Amino acid sequence: MFENNLSTGRMPQFPEPYWRDSIELPSFSKMTEDIKVDAAIIGGGISGITAAYLLTKEGVKVALIDAGSILNGTTGHTTAKITAQHDIIYDELIQNVGEEQAKLYYEANNDALQFIRSLVTENKIDCDFTEEDAYIYTNSEQYITKVNNEFTAYEKLGINSVYVNSTPLPLQTKAAIVMKNQAQFHPLKYLAHLVQWITRAGGAIYENTTAIDVEKGNQPRVITRDGHKIMCDYVLSCSHFPFYDGAGFYFSRMYAARSYVLGVKTEKDYSGGMYLSAEEPKRSLRYTMMNGEKLVLIGGEGHKTGQGISTIKHYEALEAFSAETFGIKEIPYRWSAQDLVTLDKIPYIGHITSSHPNIFVATGYRKWGMTNGTTAALLIRDLIMKKENPYSGLYTPSRFNADPSIKNFITQNADVAKHLIQGKLEIVNGRPEDLSNDEGAVVTVNGKRAGAYRDDKGSLHIVDTTCTHMGCELEWNSGERTWDCPCHGSRFSINGSVVEGPAEKPLKKLEAE
Repeated sequence: MFENNLSTGRMPQFPEPYWRDSIELPSFSKMTEDIKVDAAIIGGGISGITAAYLLTKEGVKVALIDAGSILNGTTGHTTAKITAQHDIIYDELIQNVGEEQAKLYYEANNDALQFIRSLVTENKIDCDFTEEDAYIYTNSEQYITKVNNEFTAYEKLGINSVYVNSTPLPLQTKAAIVMKNQAQFHPLKYLAHLVQWITRAGGAIYENTTAIDVEKGNQPRVITRDGHKIMCDYVLSCSHFPFYDGAGFYFSRMYAARSYVLGVKTEKDYSGGMYLSAEEPKRSLRYTMMNGEKLVLIGGEGHKTGQGISTIKHYEALEAFSAETFGIKEIPYRWSAQDLVTLDKIPYIGHITSSHPNIFVATGYRKWGMTNGTTAALLIRDLIMKKENPYSGLYTPSRFNADPSIKNFITQNADVAKHLIQGKLEIVNGRPEDLSNDEGAVVTVNGKRAGAYRDDKGSLHIVDTTCTHMGCELEWNSGERTWDCPCHGSRFSINGSVVEGPAEKPLKKLEAE
């Protein structure tokens, strides 16, 4: 079935996050020669940039590289809540990993919040940082028990919180829990300050430089797509999905999920605070200031990458919620983000495997990257500097919590196998010539499954839809105009270039007969 991208005239035709559109970021050249540094950091999001900042302050010579532009990945597409309230999670953590580990998870994320708060205050960083209470609310009788259990978990862990039956917003609410004294900010204004500090202190940053492999050893070498090498003592994989697996089998221990955001100028006033619904489909709310007025960020509608309904329907559902709850003056922005979820919902941060003491990984933030990404940078800094860190055991990627990890490992990989088989057996009847402008679909080309998109000018872009990671068949993402893998979350542009890993190689371009 062919899909038009937008059925409503209120949303922008193309996705663009407010954060990226509201700030001029510095640009950096491509790496064109071999270099030698103490630490090579791959990925220019909050983890990589914060790690580069922290290590540079310790006197470590760093080079940070990004496959595209810095701050254009998940960090550039966040809702930027700085909070230890990560959905309903603490009751689950107590049940699965114990009260002590659950408390460490809270303390790690609270420490990250305090680190950001202190850095902003001490350096007078102009990044729209505001203190906000964070709410989890429900209007579902089925979820009241879950909210109650979560509040009990808060009390056990000593989390500063209150239980209420209503919120300051016009949200239908039967119960809510409030984590006090959390925060929000403009993530790119904050990180742009760190970038400026890193470069002034002699740290190197390279854009459009893709890392594809690591030569192991006492002094590992990061290999780029262009064949250049970074010789270093330490490698930090902060590239969202690990660019290098190191036999850690990360593709089988995480799944990718997408979620959606509208930037809305509302008719009703937004009084403040950060909100997340307990029930599905998720509704996430916060505001930011835009040209002197509030822009309300309304998010949610999460699903596994490459699976489910036409992606544009998720934007439309958020639009309907916005209109019903607040009224809409204008929707100047829409965007989506991709996040990775681990088997036990705790990120993997530390040595990529136990046999690679100088290669580190930070991944699996489960949509809560502002605190988890900061935690990752602080933890890896301490591991490199041989400092004690109370959270190293909690986050170590080599951990295995039997329950729920065994069950989730089987479930996730059975899902991969199902989609791998379904894609191969799918009967495709569509033809490229049937596409209208700005339509994309799975089609048949030369008797085989292919992906076609006809752009606004009428030109066809046809690719082989077999994912270059492990051979699953891709699906068309109408909301973002990408080809997405339902197995491990790789994403490709209309011309076949890699947008998100784990895939490293582009799709094969095809020509219709």
